Amino acid sequence: TNYHGEHLMSNCVQRYFLAVLALAGVLHFTLAVAAAADLGKAPILDTQKGKATFYGKSFHGKKTASGEIFHSEYPVAAHPTWPFGTLVRVTNLANGKSLQVRIIDRGPSKRRRRKGVIIDVSRGAAKVLGFIKQGVTQVRLDVLKWGAKKVKK
Repeated sequence: TNYHGEHLMSNCVQRYFLAVLALAGVLHFTLAVAAAADLGKAPILDTQKGKATFYGKSFHGKKTASGEIFHSEYPVAAHPTWPFGTLVRVTNLANGKSLQVRIIDRGPSKRRRRKGVIIDVSRGAAKVLGFIKQGVTQVRLDVLKWGAKKVKK
């Protein structure tokens, strides 16, 4: 029974840990939406138009170029040149939906940039923007706040 009791405790701890992680994800997303409301009246510092795609499932939990761990449901994205921490409003031009994301990674690849892809967003962001089924959509990117240091274009 001792072994069984330890096993049950282990499962209980695992469930608790997963619940805390899920709550942290919801809190992170909620704070991002609240921050977006504060920046809604901010001047637009830069704009780009092009295509957006989203990260594949295999990237979840991996370290990004910024050193941050990628979470597929957080409102985050990869951009080739904008500084890490830059806050960007992404607007899906096909349906008008928009979401603020934070740049934490580099990408899309040069090959995909030649095809007009200017940003990779998380799967959670793609859901909010409404292009999961299509996999790619035309977007407008509006920089609302630069990250730590503006990178040359």
